[in-house]
Amino acid sequence: MKRTRMFTITASAVAAVLALSSCGGKQEAKPAGEGGGDCTAASGQITVATGNSTGVYYVLGGGLAQIISDNTDLKATAAETGASVQNLQQLASGDYDIAFSLADTAADAVNGDADFKQPEDISALTRIYSNFTHVVVRKDADIKSVKDFKGKTISTGSPKSGTEVIANRLIESAGLGDGDVTKQRLDLAKTVDSLKDGTIDGMVWSGGLPTAGVTDLFTSNGKDVEILDISDLEDPMKEINPVYEVAEIPGETYKGVDEVKTIVTPNVLMVRNDMDEGTACALTTLIYDKKDDLVKVHAAADEINLDTAEAPDPIPLHPGSQNALDELNK
Repeated sequence: MKRTRMFTITASAVAAVLALSSCGGKQEAKPAGEGGGDCTAASGQITVATGNSTGVYYVLGGGLAQIISDNTDLKATAAETGASVQNLQQLASGDYDIAFSLADTAADAVNGDADFKQPEDISALTRIYSNFTHVVVRKDADIKSVKDFKGKTISTGSPKSGTEVIANRLIESAGLGDGDVTKQRLDLAKTVDSLKDGTIDGMVWSGGLPTAGVTDLFTSNGKDVEILDISDLEDPMKEINPVYEVAEIPGETYKGVDEVKTIVTPNVLMVRNDMDEGTACALTTLIYDKKDDLVKVHAAADEINLDTAEAPDPIPLHPGSQNALDELNK
């Protein structure tokens, strides 16, 4: 397994991860042979591809890497990335071993669609939590719907991110063409700064609740910005990919913001098909055994649930993960 660069977690995440690492020592390995039906992780290095530094992938990915290192013979390193598309491309190429991804992007990768020239040999460990699409606009930009993006400057997220995929599909679903919108491919931190200083009119962000960068925006500049209800785009979005659903961002998730309906997308943890079954089984089991510790890292992990563990079609589960889920559901 290749090793990649380490990254620095935010101070609050470090505190949470350090707290959870004191919850217990290394788990006892279950008796097992070499490969096959065993549920023991291999030893060595493993890398986790996360996302933007002010997003949920980044925080949870750091916590997951710490939990893996503390409870198995693997030493896990988490990397800041551009998120879903980049994660899966570099997972498939061997740069990473575990990748956070939106389910729509994972489906594209499995099918060889959109940004993927051929079907990738990857599969899911488990579904985790849902990403909520945040369409945030400046109140002085006269934008009441995605259709009003026409003639505006909008951040569509980092290049090769799941946010960028969703942003482009929202624009398409609203009946707009590429030339109708001035797109800025900014990471979340730069997006928030640009909204604050008025150099962009709006943003699209897909992330768990709450997302730190969005919290910062509404805490410091809440009087200037608002989140749009985009539930009217559910049907055209489902025509593109059936994984899209409508749900509410609860009121006061962000300071001064009432509940608002939006498009949600499941997240999955992806691995290559050549990961041995014992490691995939052990990692999947660990995610559920240590769920409470992941929740301490970020509240979005509370949505991790065995009832919704299987990845949505057409994303296959890794055989080792299937073994783990079968055992956990007994």
